[in-house]
Amino acid sequence: MLRLSKLTDYAVVVLLRLSNTAESCDGVQTSPGIATATGVPEPTVAKVLKALSAANLVVSHRGARGGYRLLRPLDDIAIGDVITAIDGPIALTACVEGAASPCEVQRVCAAKGRWDLVNDAIRRALGGITLAEMADASIPPAFRFDPALPVNTHVPLAK
Repeated sequence: MLRLSKLTDYAVVVLLRLSNTAESCDGVQTSPGIATATGVPEPTVAKVLKALSAANLVVSHRGARGGYRLLRPLDDIAIGDVITAIDGPIALTACVEGAASPCEVQRVCAAKGRWDLVNDAIRRALGGITLAEMADASIPPAFRFDPALPVNTHVPLAK
Protein backbone atom coordinates (compact mmCIF):
# COMPACT_ATOMS: atom_id res chain seq x y z
CA MET A 1 0.00 0.00 0.00
CA LEU A 2 1.23 3.48 -0.82
CA ARG A 3 0.84 5.81 2.11
CA LEU A 4 2.11 9.27 2.91
CA SER A 5 3.74 9.93 6.25
CA LYS A 6 1.81 11.75 8.96
CA LEU A 7 4.37 14.55 8.72
CA THR A 8 3.44 15.12 5.07
CA ASP A 9 -0.22 15.21 6.00
CA TYR A 10 0.58 17.71 8.76
CA ALA A 11 2.66 19.77 6.31
CA VAL A 12 -0.38 20.17 4.05
CA VAL A 13 -2.47 21.26 7.06
CA VAL A 14 0.21 23.79 8.09
CA LEU A 15 0.53 25.20 4.56
CA LEU A 16 -3.24 25.54 4.24
CA ARG A 17 -3.32 27.34 7.59
CA LEU A 18 -0.60 29.72 6.45
CA SER A 19 -2.60 30.48 3.31
CA ASN A 20 -5.69 31.29 5.38
CA THR A 21 -3.78 34.02 7.19
CA ALA A 22 -1.99 35.45 4.15
CA GLU A 23 -4.32 38.46 4.09
CA SER A 24 -3.73 39.41 7.72
CA CYS A 25 -0.53 39.94 9.69
CA ASP A 26 1.46 39.95 6.44
CA GLY A 27 0.77 36.22 6.30
CA VAL A 28 3.10 35.59 9.26
CA GLN A 29 2.10 32.97 11.80
CA THR A 30 4.02 31.56 14.74
CA SER A 31 4.59 27.87 15.26
CA PRO A 32 2.57 27.86 18.52
CA GLY A 33 -0.24 29.82 16.82
CA ILE A 34 -0.41 27.33 13.97
CA ALA A 35 -0.40 24.46 16.46
CA THR A 36 -3.30 25.98 18.38
CA ALA A 37 -5.31 26.66 15.23
CA THR A 38 -4.74 23.23 13.66
CA GLY A 39 -4.57 20.91 16.66
CA VAL A 40 -1.19 19.58 15.50
CA PRO A 41 1.30 19.41 18.41
CA GLU A 42 3.68 22.39 18.45
CA PRO A 43 6.91 20.34 18.28
CA THR A 44 5.52 18.64 15.16
CA VAL A 45 4.54 21.99 13.62
CA ALA A 46 8.06 23.31 14.31
CA LYS A 47 9.63 20.22 12.70
CA VAL A 48 7.37 20.51 9.64
CA LEU A 49 8.04 24.25 9.27
CA LYS A 50 11.80 23.66 9.44
CA ALA A 51 11.58 21.13 6.58
CA LEU A 52 9.25 23.37 4.55
CA SER A 53 11.64 26.27 5.05
CA ALA A 54 14.60 24.17 3.87
CA ALA A 55 12.57 23.33 0.74
CA ASN A 56 11.81 27.04 0.10
CA LEU A 57 8.07 26.62 0.54
CA VAL A 58 7.92 28.91 3.57
CA VAL A 59 10.21 31.58 4.98
CA SER A 60 10.84 32.38 8.62
CA HIS A 61 10.99 35.88 10.07
CA ARG A 62 12.80 36.55 13.33
CA GLY A 63 11.92 39.11 15.94
CA ALA A 64 8.97 40.23 18.01
CA ARG A 65 6.60 39.92 15.04
CA GLY A 66 8.35 36.88 13.67
CA GLY A 67 6.97 33.62 12.44
CA TYR A 68 6.49 31.85 9.13
CA ARG A 69 4.77 32.77 5.88
CA LEU A 70 4.30 31.16 2.49
CA LEU A 71 6.92 31.98 -0.13
CA ARG A 72 4.46 31.50 -2.98
CA PRO A 73 0.70 31.08 -3.37
CA LEU A 74 -0.96 27.68 -3.06
CA ASP A 75 -1.51 27.72 -6.84
CA ASP A 76 2.26 27.43 -7.22
CA ILE A 77 2.85 24.63 -4.71
CA ALA A 78 2.39 21.09 -6.01
CA ILE A 79 1.60 18.32 -3.57
CA GLY A 80 4.67 16.56 -4.97
CA ASP A 81 6.81 19.46 -3.69
CA VAL A 82 5.38 19.01 -0.19
CA ILE A 83 5.96 15.25 -0.23
CA THR A 84 9.54 15.73 -1.39
CA ALA A 85 10.17 18.41 1.25
CA ILE A 86 9.04 16.14 4.07
CA ASP A 87 9.71 12.57 2.93
CA GLY A 88 12.45 13.06 0.35
CA PRO A 89 12.38 12.07 -3.32
CA ILE A 90 9.29 10.22 -4.48
CA ALA A 91 10.37 6.65 -5.17
CA LEU A 92 8.30 3.46 -5.07
CA THR A 93 11.21 1.06 -4.91
CA ALA A 94 14.92 1.22 -4.14
CA CYS A 95 15.79 0.67 -7.80
CA VAL A 96 14.18 3.76 -9.31
CA GLU A 97 16.37 6.49 -10.69
CA GLY A 98 17.60 8.81 -7.95
CA ALA A 99 16.86 6.38 -5.10
CA ALA A 100 18.83 6.97 -1.90
CA SER A 101 20.07 3.39 -1.57
CA PRO A 102 20.98 0.87 -4.26
CA CYS A 103 19.03 -2.35 -4.72
CA GLU A 104 20.77 -5.54 -3.59
CA VAL A 105 19.63 -7.59 -6.62
CA GLN A 106 20.03 -4.91 -9.26
CA ARG A 107 22.50 -7.00 -11.33
CA VAL A 108 20.01 -9.84 -11.92
CA CYS A 109 16.64 -8.08 -11.61
CA ALA A 110 14.13 -8.77 -14.40
CA ALA A 111 12.21 -5.57 -13.53
CA LYS A 112 15.30 -3.33 -13.60
CA GLY A 113 14.34 0.02 -15.10
CA ARG A 114 10.66 -0.91 -15.41
CA TRP A 115 9.61 0.84 -12.18
CA ASP A 116 10.88 4.15 -13.55
CA LEU A 117 7.78 4.34 -15.78
CA VAL A 118 5.45 3.95 -12.82
CA ASN A 119 7.49 6.27 -10.63
CA ASP A 120 7.57 8.98 -13.32
CA ALA A 121 3.78 8.73 -13.76
CA ILE A 122 3.26 9.18 -10.02
CA ARG A 123 5.68 12.13 -9.91
CA ARG A 124 3.84 13.79 -12.82
CA ALA A 125 0.47 13.21 -11.18
CA LEU A 126 1.60 14.61 -7.83
CA GLY A 127 3.34 17.49 -9.57
CA GLY A 128 0.13 18.38 -11.37
CA ILE A 129 -2.03 18.77 -8.26
CA THR A 130 -1.64 22.03 -6.37
CA LEU A 131 -2.45 22.79 -2.77
CA ALA A 132 -4.98 25.33 -4.05
CA GLU A 133 -6.85 22.53 -5.80
CA MET A 134 -6.74 20.44 -2.64
CA ALA A 135 -7.99 23.34 -0.55
CA ASP A 136 -10.79 24.02 -3.04
CA ALA A 137 -11.74 20.34 -3.16
CA SER A 138 -12.43 20.41 0.58
CA ILE A 139 -15.15 23.04 0.10
CA PRO A 140 -18.47 21.53 -0.96
CA PRO A 141 -19.55 22.90 -4.38
CA ALA A 142 -22.62 24.57 -2.89
CA PHE A 143 -20.38 26.74 -0.68
CA ARG A 144 -17.73 27.72 -3.24
CA PHE A 145 -17.44 31.39 -4.10
CA ASP A 146 -18.84 32.24 -7.51
CA PRO A 147 -17.60 35.68 -8.65
CA ALA A 148 -20.42 35.84 -11.21
CA LEU A 149 -23.06 35.97 -8.46
CA PRO A 150 -23.85 39.15 -6.51
CA VAL A 151 -22.42 39.09 -2.99
CA ASN A 152 -25.77 38.81 -1.15
CA THR A 153 -27.24 36.12 -3.41
CA HIS A 154 -28.43 33.00 -1.63
CA VAL A 155 -27.01 29.86 -3.24
CA PRO A 156 -29.15 26.77 -2.47
CA LEU A 157 -27.44 23.62 -1.33
CA ALA A 158 -26.79 21.00 -3.96
CA LYS A 159 -29.07 17.98 -3.76
